[in-house]
Amino acid sequence: METRELAYFAAVAEELHFGRAAARLGMAQPPLSRAIQKLERRLGVTLFDRSGRRISLTPAGEVLAREAAKVLDAVAAATVRTQRAGRAVPRLVVAMKAGGDGGLLPEILAAYRAHPDAVEVDLVLCAVTERARMLRDGTADVAFLHSPYEDLAGFDSEPLREEGSVAIVPPGHRLSGRPFVRLAELEEDSTPCWPGQRPELHDPSMLMQLVALGRLIAVVPESVRDHLRRDLVCVPVLDGAPTTVVLAWPEGVRSRALAGFVHTATTVVARNLAAADGDHLGKTAIEELSGSLPSGISVSRSMQTGVGRHAVERGGEGGVPGGAAHREPGGGDG
Repeated sequence: METRELAYFAAVAEELHFGRAAARLGMAQPPLSRAIQKLERRLGVTLFDRSGRRISLTPAGEVLAREAAKVLDAVAAATVRTQRAGRAVPRLVVAMKAGGDGGLLPEILAAYRAHPDAVEVDLVLCAVTERARMLRDGTADVAFLHSPYEDLAGFDSEPLREEGSVAIVPPGHRLSGRPFVRLAELEEDSTPCWPGQRPELHDPSMLMQLVALGRLIAVVPESVRDHLRRDLVCVPVLDGAPTTVVLAWPEGVRSRALAGFVHTATTVVARNLAAADGDHLGKTAIEELSGSLPSGISVSRSMQTGVGRHAVERGGEGGVPGGAAHREPGGGDG
């Protein structure tokens, strides 16, 4: 099959009308009809049921419609990526929704500038539904996505950060003053809970407006609290499903600039985890040591702010080295 034939078939499959499809393609109807009949003969199947007043897809036609969309999207994406790769000044396009980086992007960008394969980064802030589409059509190289809310099929990915869940409610809601809630309590509430109900909502501003009006309770990743409207309240959901912030990029892409970006991101995450572990260990050590040191010696509170660092008054400081593992996308040149 040729891509031209698939484009003809896709137009008819979407319009379910040869005349409208021909007009959309900028051609006369007879040659379009002949092209579809030729495709059917070659495949040995009937793609359209023409017995009624309106044509419809046969089971074979439905399968080809799905597969044709994938092929045509892949061809379009290949064209865009090739054109972008041929630019005199290469750039890396990163797609994300506002606040969708888990707070990691500033540190990642700062560290990426020092990477030997770094290029200029274009950051595209877009709607929730746009990020994966931009990866698939070739207009973005990498995106911050959220699992399990988004389909990662066709992408390679690297998990960066796992977040708990919070329930967003208006200040006057009966749960707004609680230190935490459980999913069962939200399900028993008279207010519908998103995304369990109204799953078609994808516009954050519309979602938050419905919450503010008392029409919905939204269960979302905890990082949303950093960008929350002042007239709304966050309540942690103890047994809410965790959300993983991931970096995603098209399968099979071989790009040094992209590999460097993912390597940098995983290094930043590993460093932050080491810092968090060291801080936790430092606080535990303070509690354990505070009652056991000789008279006149105490542990400095600076232990709580370093990566495993602590100071003993009349003594010195120590450090805990950290390391980072990484996995690069595709590797190779590009």
